[in-house]
Amino acid sequence: MRARVVTLTANPSLDRTLALPGPLERGSVARLGVSSTEPGGKGVNVSRALAAAGADVVSVLPAADDDPIVTELRHRGLPLATVPVTAPVRTNYTLAEPDGTTTKLNEPGAALDDVTRAALERVLHEQAEGARWVVLSGSLPPGTPVDWYATLVRSLRGTGARIAVDTSEAPLQALLEAGPGAAPDLLKPNTEELAQLTGVGEAELLADPEAALSAVRTLHGRGVAEVLLTLGADGALLSGPDGVWSARPPAIAVRSTVGAGDCSLAGHLLADLADAPAAERLRSAVAYGAASASLPGSAVPTPAQVDGSAVRVTAGLAGGTTPLPAAGRTAR
Repeated sequence: MRARVVTLTANPSLDRTLALPGPLERGSVARLGVSSTEPGGKGVNVSRALAAAGADVVSVLPAADDDPIVTELRHRGLPLATVPVTAPVRTNYTLAEPDGTTTKLNEPGAALDDVTRAALERVLHEQAEGARWVVLSGSLPPGTPVDWYATLVRSLRGTGARIAVDTSEAPLQALLEAGPGAAPDLLKPNTEELAQLTGVGEAELLADPEAALSAVRTLHGRGVAEVLLTLGADGALLSGPDGVWSARPPAIAVRSTVGAGDCSLAGHLLADLADAPAAERLRSAVAYGAASASLPGSAVPTPAQVDGSAVRVTAGLAGGTTPLPAAGRTAR
């Protein structure tokens, strides 16, 4: 099996970050600071972080050959497998305040017809044959069946790849309602998404680690092998066949949280590609998420900006046992 990752971004975007000079004030005029535009969509962000670390990764997405996102990704040397569409890729806007607070304004994206969706499935399967991981990530375009990710997980089983999913709302709910056959090998929810899936309030999940762990275990009961629960400034929890691990991030100056969860997933995958054990996969995930949050806009970190030695990893729930020593810098 090749140590290769394939990502699907069915609803890609150009991510435009607008730097505000102070707190957002509705109805006022703001003089923007330095702004930026990055190729985005959750799967694209994962691919960018993996590629920055030298991993073998290819991005599958619907976009015209002359679309700005394709031009930009090719300019960065990111391998692509595209399905042509006539509509331009959507633009998402982030209003970034100096203290790291971000306000997202996301366009819905263009609908995909049945022919285009079938072509995406075909290209995804071609790329996935023999790959180590397939990542299904982000929102679905308007009009796409909400259970499409569940359909893809089932159909990808024969490729030999492990499958990671990071989505939210109706597509996430449909994925878990489709039964164990559609359950991914790795699911990466945040606390809001875990609350949606389990009916436990997000405030309770954040305040009570035991409640969060109990909620995660319900996902295992529905067939998910491994759960990477991201907790923002509180780090993350990894639960799977090897046990439960929690990790606290280093103290950082948050500049933008956009894409931090995607980089956390990329960090986990990079460590897995290096055959690292569960604790080190979590260390890598948290280190990558923290490094991403310390960067402006939707920039992804390079390995030189990621320091796993600053991440506190614990076997079990945070505070429950002795922290594990760092194994050097994060796996690349």
